[in-house]
Amino acid sequence: MEIVCVNKANLKKEYPHGTKLSEIAKDLDIQLSYPVIGAKVNNKVKSLNYKVYSNKVIYFFDATNVSGDAMYNRSLDFLLYKAVKDIYPAEDIVIKHSISGGRYCEFENPNFQVDDFVVETIENRMRELVAMDIPFTRKTMLTQDAIELYNSRGMYDKVKLLKQRNIFYTSVYSVGDTINYFFGCLVPSTAYLKYFGLNKYETGLLLRTPSRHVPDRMSSVHKSSKLFHVFKEHKLWSQIMEVPYVGDLGEVIKTRGAKELVLVSEALQEKKIVKIADEIASRDNVKMILISGPSSSGKTTTCRRLSVQLGVLGYHPVQISSDNYFVEREQTPKDEQGNYDFEHIDALDLNLLNQQLNDLIAGKEIKTPTFDFQHGKKIWTGSTLKLDKKSIILMEGIHCLNPMLAKNIDASLTYKVFVSALTSLAMDKHNPIHSNDNRLIRRIIRDNNYRGYTATESLRRWASVRKGEEKWIFPYQENADIMFNSAMLCELSLFKQHAVPLLEQVPENVDERTEAIRLIKLFSYFVGIAEKDVPHLSILREFFGGSVFEY
Repeated sequence: MEIVCVNKANLKKEYPHGTKLSEIAKDLDIQLSYPVIGAKVNNKVKSLNYKVYSNKVIYFFDATNVSGDAMYNRSLDFLLYKAVKDIYPAEDIVIKHSISGGRYCEFENPNFQVDDFVVETIENRMRELVAMDIPFTRKTMLTQDAIELYNSRGMYDKVKLLKQRNIFYTSVYSVGDTINYFFGCLVPSTAYLKYFGLNKYETGLLLRTPSRHVPDRMSSVHKSSKLFHVFKEHKLWSQIMEVPYVGDLGEVIKTRGAKELVLVSEALQEKKIVKIADEIASRDNVKMILISGPSSSGKTTTCRRLSVQLGVLGYHPVQISSDNYFVEREQTPKDEQGNYDFEHIDALDLNLLNQQLNDLIAGKEIKTPTFDFQHGKKIWTGSTLKLDKKSIILMEGIHCLNPMLAKNIDASLTYKVFVSALTSLAMDKHNPIHSNDNRLIRRIIRDNNYRGYTATESLRRWASVRKGEEKWIFPYQENADIMFNSAMLCELSLFKQHAVPLLEQVPENVDERTEAIRLIKLFSYFVGIAEKDVPHLSILREFFGGSVFEY
């Protein structure tokens, strides 16, 4: 059989049928910045133990690759689980969500006390396992047999999850005598997992992970108390609706239908928006609300719905778009490649924006600009704006929590809201769904509906979008007075019918196919639901259409 190695300038070479990827990597002397931990085979992620039986295009990667980083972190989760089971066999650890330079984990038993001794004992066991170089193995078995195996071990979250998939065979992973199920491939052995840390965090553990860009260095730990509170709040919501995991969600949809689930989810969100409006009113002196959040977090609909609730309280909401305050095109800063950087804070005319906001708050009338994106300049059409005594300004945009945006505005007159889609729904106890996936899927659907982009184009832009968020949005999220979680427990079931056909159109021979395959697999665990049960006020309507709001 012939393989084509992308790492070696598309070198072609013959190998015997059944040759392992690890053997090919050794034979070709693949040298990367860090150790090779996996490969893409025809753009499908595979472990180094994968055996090749036919002609393939292969690309080897290390932990700096997005797929490599995910593989490393997933394997770390299994290492933690193994260490806990070795020391506390009656306990179970739950991998919750990414936060503060790692992943927050809790013991399922609420009476189990996590102290410094517990953390040190588990971490020491993890390092012992790394030194032992135990292989991670994958066994394929009939799905029904896998279900019976997990059932015999009391792993009922896996049982419910696998019952949602209509497939013949399922993978079961093991390290030593410990088994588990994971949504993706693992590194070859525990010896690959040299870089990690374990800290006590809140009532649980923080499994610290290495930086993707420098994977032999640990990510810095930073407190995110407001973000943590939002995750706890959404955990309570999932308990109210009795759907902590995807398997539970599927059972509810099949037995009771989705309508009640959707309506309760919407009611919980509306209750939160009402609470935000009430808190703004209680402050009495708030003149301006600043709403920020990453791409596809639902900022626009949140702004519209908050305006409605403020109207109920007697306010006259006035929405101002920060997009109308871009500097002229020739003044726009440029990035490292010499391209215009429209996400840079200096791409906004901050002096004009601050002057006009101050004038409005002081009761003056202003002339408002409209930015012409085609010609790259502001247009003054003669439109004016003046606030009355009950007016309140709402502005949403990526920089709205950056202190530079309203640097000349009295902070006591502002109220700041951070919006994101922080899903608390997990595949099972040990496979959380990353919030970035929620937002990426929303963006793919919205880009196709409103901008005419293919899924390939949306996936191609995503790395750049994320880079901008890490620089300009997330560092300021803790500046918020309140955080609003726009994620809904049932949204991936709803988005399934919209996203999967788009993802299936991503060509096999482009890099974006890897992510498309991963997301298609993610959707395979979800029972789909129809959009007819989604209210027209819903944040989800911002992405697939039918909203009462104009965007």
